[in-house]
Amino acid sequence: MNQVSVALLGLGTMGSGMAAKLLKAGFSLAVYNRTAAKAAPLAELGARVAATPADAVKGAQVIVAMLADDVVSRAVWTGEDGALAAAEVGAVLVEASTLSPAWVEELAGLASAKGLELLDAPVTGSRVQAEGGQLSFLVGGSDAGLATALPVLRAMSKDVIHLGPSGAGAKMKLVNNFLCGVQVASLAEALVWLERSGLDREKALGILKNGAPGSPLLAGISARMTSRDYTVNFLLKLMTKDLQYAYEAAEENGVKLTTAANAHALFEQAMEDGYAEKDMASVVEPLRAEGHRQDS
Repeated sequence: MNQVSVALLGLGTMGSGMAAKLLKAGFSLAVYNRTAAKAAPLAELGARVAATPADAVKGAQVIVAMLADDVVSRAVWTGEDGALAAAEVGAVLVEASTLSPAWVEELAGLASAKGLELLDAPVTGSRVQAEGGQLSFLVGGSDAGLATALPVLRAMSKDVIHLGPSGAGAKMKLVNNFLCGVQVASLAEALVWLERSGLDREKALGILKNGAPGSPLLAGISARMTSRDYTVNFLLKLMTKDLQYAYEAAEENGVKLTTAANAHALFEQAMEDGYAEKDMASVVEPLRAEGHRQDS
């Protein structure tokens, strides 16, 4: 059994896989999730299931959060029975969620006032990487805080990259997801173009995947778009949120992300068409449907 006691807040697509890796590594783990049923498989593996965030963090030396957005993060940390007030002095908080830099800065200040250290440490990777312990953590915060949390992060990851002071991880993650979101939106448009053009779709995709536009993201997303299997690896509604956060954060630095705005519009249309809870590859479906609407 690892000596570090850990709490993990949030058992969604990513959090469940992360929690399972921590248990496999032998950590004493308490978990909290708003929908308690998601914690049942982890209880069978040895996790303590807490009724509230405050209960989950009792005695924890490292507290990891993997939550949907700023609103949920704020509620879990600072709401009724929130984790922040109950965390023990000296604990290291690890916010692995993709959040706005403004909220991360505020949360770091709240943590510091209570004698707590915050690392903003969002991850790259999706469900498969979380389940396989192959995430990469993008860390902002102090060397000392990272040293305490490092064994915990290593159990869930292939790489832990310390980018600088508090906020650096949150900013880098938004740059990363901005590029991912724009590429997924562009691929959706390209794929529908291919499908209507008369070209052999599979041959055309082979050229794209093996040529200059190719990337692991293009390969994975194009396979899901063509099979129309939208089992969640990365929720569409979360990429929609990430693009919005990226646009706002870049504006604060005097950069207007016009491509993010266009991609965000496609993702919002997919949300309106009922794909919010599907994989982000489903952003292609409103474009496919648009052709039918125009023909009718």
